[in-house]
Amino acid sequence: MQAQGEHANPHRKAPAGFQTKNLLAPPCWRCENILATPLPYSSFTSSSVYARGYGAGYAKLNRKQGAGGWSPLDTDHYRWLQVDLGSRKQVVAIVTQGRYSSSDWVSKYRLLYSDTQKNWRPYLQDGNIWTFEGNVNSEGVVRHELQHPVQAHYIRFIPLDWSREGRIGLRLELYGCSYWADVVSFDGHSVISYRFRSKKMKIVKDVISLKFRTMAGDGVLLHGEGQQGDYISLELRRARLQLNINLGSNQYGSIQGHTSVTSGSLLDDDHWHSVVIERYRRNVNFTLDHHTQQFRTNGEFDHLDLDYEISFGGLPLSTKQSSGGRVNFVGCMEGITYNGENITNLVRRKKVDTSSFHNLTFSCMESNSFPVFFNSSSFLRLPGQTDSDSLSVSLSFRTWNPNGLLMFTALTDGWVEVAVTEGKVTVYMNVTQKNTRIDISSGSGLNDGQWHTVHVNALENYAMLTIDGDEASTVRTAIPIQIQTGGTYYFGGYFLHPNNRSPQHSFQGCMQMIHIDDHLADLRAVEQGHIGTFENVSLDMCAIIDRCVLNHCEHGGRCSQTWDTFSCNCSGTGYTGATCHTSMYQQSCEEYNHQGKSTGSYWIDPDGSGPIAPFRVSCEMTVENVWTTLKNNLPPQTSVINNSIIRERVSLCPYCLCVQVLSVTNSAEYCEQYVAYTCRMSRLLNTPDGIPFTWWVGRANERHSYWGGSGPGIQKCSCGIEHNCTDPKHYCNCDADLRSWREDSGLLVYKDHLPVSQVVVGDKNRAGSEAKLTIGPLKCHGDRNYWNAASFTSPASYLHFPSVRGESSTDISFYFKTSSIHGVFLANLGTTSFLHIELRGSMVVFSFDVGSERVELSVHSPMPLNDNQWHRVEVEKNIKEVVLQLNRQYRDVRPTPPQGHTKQEFYSELYVGASSGQRGFLGCMRALKINGVIFDLEERAKAIPGVNPGCQGHCSSYGMHCRNGGKCVEQYNGYSCDCSLTAYDGPFCTDDVGGYFETGTVVRYDFLQEAGSFALREVKSLSGAGLPSGANLTREVLVFSFSTSSTPSILVYISSRTQDYLAVVLRHNGTLQIRYSLGGLTEPYTIDVDHRNMANGQPHSINLTRNLREIRLQLDHYPVSTYTLPEASDTQFNLVKSIFLGKVFETGQIDPILIERYNTPGFVGCLSRVQLNGMAPLKAALRSGVAAPISILGILVPSNCGASPLTISPMASASDPWHIEAAGVVFPFNEDRAIGNGVDRNFAIIGGIISMVIFTVLCIMVFVIRHTFRHKGSYHTNEAKGAESADCADAAIIVNDPAFSETIDESKKEWFI
Repeated sequence: MQAQGEHANPHRKAPAGFQTKNLLAPPCWRCENILATPLPYSSFTSSSVYARGYGAGYAKLNRKQGAGGWSPLDTDHYRWLQVDLGSRKQVVAIVTQGRYSSSDWVSKYRLLYSDTQKNWRPYLQDGNIWTFEGNVNSEGVVRHELQHPVQAHYIRFIPLDWSREGRIGLRLELYGCSYWADVVSFDGHSVISYRFRSKKMKIVKDVISLKFRTMAGDGVLLHGEGQQGDYISLELRRARLQLNINLGSNQYGSIQGHTSVTSGSLLDDDHWHSVVIERYRRNVNFTLDHHTQQFRTNGEFDHLDLDYEISFGGLPLSTKQSSGGRVNFVGCMEGITYNGENITNLVRRKKVDTSSFHNLTFSCMESNSFPVFFNSSSFLRLPGQTDSDSLSVSLSFRTWNPNGLLMFTALTDGWVEVAVTEGKVTVYMNVTQKNTRIDISSGSGLNDGQWHTVHVNALENYAMLTIDGDEASTVRTAIPIQIQTGGTYYFGGYFLHPNNRSPQHSFQGCMQMIHIDDHLADLRAVEQGHIGTFENVSLDMCAIIDRCVLNHCEHGGRCSQTWDTFSCNCSGTGYTGATCHTSMYQQSCEEYNHQGKSTGSYWIDPDGSGPIAPFRVSCEMTVENVWTTLKNNLPPQTSVINNSIIRERVSLCPYCLCVQVLSVTNSAEYCEQYVAYTCRMSRLLNTPDGIPFTWWVGRANERHSYWGGSGPGIQKCSCGIEHNCTDPKHYCNCDADLRSWREDSGLLVYKDHLPVSQVVVGDKNRAGSEAKLTIGPLKCHGDRNYWNAASFTSPASYLHFPSVRGESSTDISFYFKTSSIHGVFLANLGTTSFLHIELRGSMVVFSFDVGSERVELSVHSPMPLNDNQWHRVEVEKNIKEVVLQLNRQYRDVRPTPPQGHTKQEFYSELYVGASSGQRGFLGCMRALKINGVIFDLEERAKAIPGVNPGCQGHCSSYGMHCRNGGKCVEQYNGYSCDCSLTAYDGPFCTDDVGGYFETGTVVRYDFLQEAGSFALREVKSLSGAGLPSGANLTREVLVFSFSTSSTPSILVYISSRTQDYLAVVLRHNGTLQIRYSLGGLTEPYTIDVDHRNMANGQPHSINLTRNLREIRLQLDHYPVSTYTLPEASDTQFNLVKSIFLGKVFETGQIDPILIERYNTPGFVGCLSRVQLNGMAPLKAALRSGVAAPISILGILVPSNCGASPLTISPMASASDPWHIEAAGVVFPFNEDRAIGNGVDRNFAIIGGIISMVIFTVLCIMVFVIRHTFRHKGSYHTNEAKGAESADCADAAIIVNDPAFSETIDESKKEWFI
């Protein structure tokens, strides 16, 4: 089904004004009469009879006459039993029974029906030829209610399976009622014109119904139009039904009312099809063969304005000339009604114009076609002329398969084959004597399900192929010799000796009008066994099915099909799976964050498989919150033009719909949107008491007259709340109506009103008035749906939810964590269906019912599932397959059984946890979602014993995202990473903490006494566990990164209260040297790394580990090098005292080489990630607000230094793995700058001290000025206050409103520009 209209949706509710009703029978009358039992013996016929007493006339329910039922002579798939109902009846139910007191019964069967004993139609259900479940013994009665009643004169039963102990045996009953309708035959020239009582009709509601039957693929069924351009038409195009409707367009083209909707397929099958069109204003129900498509017409008009008449069967003569090649209908119609008028009855009574009918008949002519239905193992063999020097074969076919054999015949010297190959028809001719093969082909896309004709001629010295009678398609080729026919023709397939040649693909589809040697084959004689033979074909029936007509490909997936199945192309939809049901994206930024993703732009899909399409947002992952940002297309400071209304230009998120934005705000914990109105003689809210000149429209299409910084019901701007407006008489700066530029700005934080969709500006038409508007992006944080959780503490506890209707595709997903090894996650207690998901050890099991069969899927995890970590379960059941997935890694996939395609209400009684006495799940479950709908576990758990809202323990699943030694901290709705014991920062402890050292800058960290003071305890939270002063170390781990272009310098120096020390220095040539002095040696033990220049301006990392005598050194990503202290060296680092970074300022005896060679002028560059045995001295130096044993001399500028190491030097940026990370770093120094050895280090120190003093004085002055001019009533706080601390009543309202999650003064810095 395809639609070009507004919100075409086959699952929408009926529009207002419609009621569901049965158009065939009054609601008070039941169509439940016994149809078969009253019939005479002669009304029952069959393919054969086993013996006297087994005749078809004895096949009546519960009868014992004769042999007690019907049995055929042969028990195979060609047997049938037929019932002549005497006239057309409506059949609603069927009942079967085995042959009385025997071992004979039918266990499976199909149902065919017809009005003429020709062109049989199989009963379809859910788009498939339906197989009914029959009996399992001879006396039991099995009844089936037909999903859709059928109207037929003849019913035929086709046994498919039967008793293994006996043979086919059948008794039956049919239930229904009489059916009658006026029938009118149309010949392509006849048109019924129904004239209105008034010349013009202005109609707000229409109901049109009819049934039609045709073999033509094109034709107009009804048409009406008005002089104002309104029209309605229903027509066949390529055997599909198209409804065109236009309620009005305007002459300027701004309103286009044309709406076109297409439904159905293969409607030229000479079977009856029912159509109902119901319209109420712009809402339309378009029903074809019980399938309803609901849509809204385009445009803005509600009435259908028609002039004079509406015609059925074609176009009226007045519009024929402008019809654009449209043809009239050829076939039959019955039951035509238009707004309560029975048109066919009026025709019979000659109350309407039928002057165009040359021969008005009230019956439907029988078709002369005799279709043949082929499956994958079918063939039809027909005779032809023998030893003829010419060959002529023609036929019509329809199929979905791109390949298949149409005809094969053996020649006296070779063979001829006609086949569909990749959608075109190809003729293969093989001449054995000449050892030549001739191929000719024509046509394309012939596997489209439509009827196509093929004509093959071979005579004298040429062969010719024509497709669809089109001479332009004719292809000719020469034949090297004259042919001689063999006289036998195979259609659809053939069975030759395997040594002859490999068989072509068997044809699956329908054929008719088969001509051999220019004579029409008598297929009825074939059916009666007089000529030819066949195997596994169905005669006088074409059971082709368009599996894409009820398009099961969701979310815009494109359907394609073969004879047996269909497939969905999901590319470009944002969804995946067999039916494009499952979203490819996460539901929110929160979910991306907990997968370890960083700040960036992402696609999100809040409702998963639901109707809301995925859309792109910006995700900002901060330490405190995860922000979702939706931008709009209004540039900042947009000038307001004189038409006074800005609508389209304030459309939030141009690539999103309103419903997508609302999906974010509905689940968010907090939202905000910045607004600013910059004005000059343009008033805003017209305060204090006037009608607002400007207002904005929010989410519910409601207008609001408060501005940023204020709240609902308060007609003020932020300056009115804080009493600091330009004119105290007004509550907005712009309301002062000054000639100078002013601004009112702030945050809108009442999320039930957000986002801003329109702003209407009123005061803009006066001379000199100017205004500029800024609407910032919508920003929200939190996802309550993602963290909606419940804890099950008792095996008998459960949560009960009301019924939820299942669709043809259904999905269930949730997270769980447990320490138990078994338990039921969820189940239903429906009487007609079953659904069950449970935990069994290391397996998750999903089971459901399909008819009488129970299907079970299971997924095994190689790791225990009771590890108290989060695991994700996803289940999808669609028309093609059932999928169970665990942790997005382990899957079990099964094809959906054919009987499982019916939509079921298998959530009639949904229980989460224990059900039906089974042991329930113990643990936590969250984010339960079914068909895109989140189930509120927290709210339901508040009143249920044994179930608690919320869940702790997120770190067990997500703690691995806390890197570099960060500690995972549990929170109610998630987790955070505590980086205080690391040298890193950021939400996942991945951000480098470092500083840029100017000339002479020194950072000194002193180890305090073990007893320590309060300051020490505070320092521990920043710099690690802390080493006591005077500790003796046998193991130290020193890790840091640096970048510099200057040499020489001391990078790190660790001193002691003895003469022990550790130094890492850069020598004059840029190479690295490690100096260890632990006592016992006359000279320090040195490690020289001479193979590369480390002072190249690139970031480098050092990892130095000593354990007793063994020293391990790793530079960047090079392999670890191992060194060993001499035997004479001590192994203890005695009485550790201080760490110096950048330079050494130490009293006592110091290695003179360090001072003379490397300490002047000092390190110039960046240091980061500095950590010694779990302490982070540089991080402690850069974190203010805590008393710490840190002293800084000189200027230290925070910087991450691009501290990721370069793997190989030099390396091109394109292949540098650290290039992306370092690219954004701005180094506050010139890498090419060189500092000579003669610079006075004292001068650098004095300059640094003077700079610090000047900076401190400036800060004090700014603080004093800001404090002096601050409004008297303002207050400062880091936490929300109540009404008693607010400046005024308005501020108190905002503070106390629970929807406002932050106080006015907390956001004051953000509200003002």
